[in-house]
Amino acid sequence: MCAAPRVMVRAGDLAGRKVHLPGDPRYIKPMPFHVVLFEPEIPPNTGNIIRLCANTGAQLHLIEPLGFAWDNKRLRRAGLDYHTLTHVSRHTDLDACLTRLQPANIYAFTTKASRHYHDAKFARDDVLLFGPETRGLPDEVLNSLEPDARLRIPMRGESRSLNLANAVAIALFEGWRQLDFSGAR
Repeated sequence: MCAAPRVMVRAGDLAGRKVHLPGDPRYIKPMPFHVVLFEPEIPPNTGNIIRLCANTGAQLHLIEPLGFAWDNKRLRRAGLDYHTLTHVSRHTDLDACLTRLQPANIYAFTTKASRHYHDAKFARDDVLLFGPETRGLPDEVLNSLEPDARLRIPMRGESRSLNLANAVAIALFEGWRQLDFSGAR
């Protein structure tokens, strides 16, 4: 299903704060990565990822249904005052998001992959795709991607998974490192 995105929201609207647009000296140009959270379930994780995206300049895309109310107090608290510094889009489904973005590369992060994240060659405008906290990305999404596009973050053998916000941070900073931290100070 390739529907247009239902809502474009900046997280600043969430907190009732002013959004900084291009031309405003406080505006931060987006980093060349798109973080896509497929049906996120836990508000504090999403709030922390909003903060992470604000600090790196990455754009955040949320695929519905969300496991929480968009105006959730815990979401706002976790994002603190970073809501005005990031771009958050909500999409009715993954196809709508990818149709809008038209990425050259989509990297899905999963414990089911054999290729390590640091072996990928990240490029501008890549999509970093993460699944819901309790179940990960569905097989239909994973199977729609080439095996080389499925990446794992190494963990000890007895570990089940990393916290979603931590996994996003690891992947995002590796991609940014490969681009020589473009835009960082």
